[in-house]
Amino acid sequence: MSKSCVECRNGNAFNLPFSMAFQPIVDLRTNTIFAHEALVRGPAGEGAGSVLSAVDASNRYAFDQQCRVKAIELAAGLYSPDDGVGLSINFMPNAVYEPRACIRLTLAAAMRTHFPIRNIIFEFTESEQLDTAHLFNILRTYRDMGFRTAIDDFGAGHAGLGLLADFQPDIAKLDMALIRGIDTDDARQKIVRHTVAMLHDLGVTPLCEGIETIGELQALQDLGVDLMQGYFLARPAFESLAAPNFTLKAA
Repeated sequence: MSKSCVECRNGNAFNLPFSMAFQPIVDLRTNTIFAHEALVRGPAGEGAGSVLSAVDASNRYAFDQQCRVKAIELAAGLYSPDDGVGLSINFMPNAVYEPRACIRLTLAAAMRTHFPIRNIIFEFTESEQLDTAHLFNILRTYRDMGFRTAIDDFGAGHAGLGLLADFQPDIAKLDMALIRGIDTDDARQKIVRHTVAMLHDLGVTPLCEGIETIGELQALQDLGVDLMQGYFLARPAFESLAAPNFTLKAA
């Protein structure tokens, strides 16, 4: 194990109890669940802020490691990954010091619960200021090991197109600020149309989150988006799986 990972593991433990809620990502082309995203919650279902406010530089590594293990263990008890349904886990790139050393607990949890690593999607937010060389090393290592990767809030962060030019993740989740009211906003429709076309050309699957109305959903379908996530389809379910209402989708 690298020196930095040893130092990090010897940092402060994260002792605040927490759990997870799961929100489905749906494929409206096939009316199936593509994946469930694991979202941090307090032990009784409290909002993520009640937990994240306790995370700092001294315990970030421990928290990130515990989140991965908790997500895998809970998901494995809720559904069988044999049908190909993925598990999307948010991770903190600044908590990863040497990718192969810092992935060991994740691999052990996946092996212990018989959760295939090919069904795990590691999702990072590009809005966090990052060392891009370090980030690319993490993402390429994860890909080489069989995990999938996703950019969250694409279009709102520091790296943007420059990051995408150097590394093409499996999925790009468009920032919800681009989605809000898209059915009545010509500028947003044009931006998303060209972004989706670019992502398809690069072999990256677009995913739109934050869908709250039938109008937004229909507009995104018209723009060629299949993968969607949001309250309109299903709210996160605490320590359980929400069933999307596919009857609400556009005809």
